[in-house]
Amino acid sequence: MTTQQQLTAWIDTHFDEEVAFLQQVIRVPTDTPPGNNAPHADAVADLVQGFGWNAEKHVVPAQLVRDYGMESITNLIVRRPYEAGGPTVALNAHGDVVPPGEGWTRPPYGAVVEDGFIYGRAAAVSKCDFATYIFAVRALEALGVPLKGAVELHFTYDEEFGGLLGPGWLLEQKLTRPDFVIAAGFSYNIVTAHNACLQLEITVHGKSGHGAMPETGHDALQAATKILNAVYGQLPELKKIKSTVPGIDSPTMLVGRIDGGTNTNVVPGKVVMKMDRRMIPEEDPAAVEAQVVALIQDAVRGEEGIRVEIRRLLLSNALRPLPEGEKLVAALQKHGREVIGEEITAQGTPLYADARLYGEHGIPAVLYGAGPRTVPESNAKKADERLALEDLRRATKVVALTLLDFLGK
Repeated sequence: MTTQQQLTAWIDTHFDEEVAFLQQVIRVPTDTPPGNNAPHADAVADLVQGFGWNAEKHVVPAQLVRDYGMESITNLIVRRPYEAGGPTVALNAHGDVVPPGEGWTRPPYGAVVEDGFIYGRAAAVSKCDFATYIFAVRALEALGVPLKGAVELHFTYDEEFGGLLGPGWLLEQKLTRPDFVIAAGFSYNIVTAHNACLQLEITVHGKSGHGAMPETGHDALQAATKILNAVYGQLPELKKIKSTVPGIDSPTMLVGRIDGGTNTNVVPGKVVMKMDRRMIPEEDPAAVEAQVVALIQDAVRGEEGIRVEIRRLLLSNALRPLPEGEKLVAALQKHGREVIGEEITAQGTPLYADARLYGEHGIPAVLYGAGPRTVPESNAKKADERLALEDLRRATKVVALTLLDFLGK
């Protein structure tokens, strides 16, 4: 039996254990917001201790977390050093999730296994890759062959808020500086680039008044409607802008949340909107932010009694391919063909992820992990999120074989 066959055989032999591990990881809720995610990190640290591994707990200062809008963050680094002379490969998955929402036919934190699928919030994005990466490394180490370099497992808890207190914090604190990064993704596609993202909170201040005498107030909702019309009026222009990166099309813009008013019979004195503008890799985020701010301000310029506050919630850069990452892509594609039996594409995605933060530090990063061909298939961020167990098995093998390429002597 070849070394590669031994590696994949170990994964097959221990696959029931891997699924049981994933069930435990799913069953500890990490709804973000509110973002009380330290208990999940503690649970994962206890689990990996059972494998004889030490998980360093890097607690983000409480005030910093609260100011950010979350409750607790403990990021984990599991370092597995081997002989000198090889690269450090980091594997990053995030444990924070959007709240389950309505419409589930199975418990969102039940981790029910049924008909070859595991169901639960983060089954596909991205608690599954806690299991993918841990069992890939366990398989590699179980071979007993000489290895050079190191693996680091980065389990972080801030992707839904942008990653600045997840990978961003670990990098800024100089707690890690890997040579390559594989971050959570899907089995049938390697993501080499992704969009940038701007999120703004727009507060429209007016003046409340009695509904029977609306002229005594200044209607914040009427003013907000002008902003909405300006935002959505831009969409045809955005569609004309095209990216040259395969898998990425045009910029997008939407208002995802609106809150305001006090009662049915009261002129709304304040309306708060949260908007999202996705930028293709070719766009300049600072220039786009200036354009969007001007668009909002111009929409209500001259409106009597109306004042607008604009607060940036997030400005994330795009993930752009780095030349050194080609080696990583080639290895994942090669083993994807071997394990899955089809060509694994490498392209961009309109989503954004915290993998970009590694790229901003000059570290080549790609997204690859357990999951289906597309986000909609996984029900990610929707009811009945699920993962095909066979995709978990295959991704674990592909990652393990790739690690062997990079770290085997």
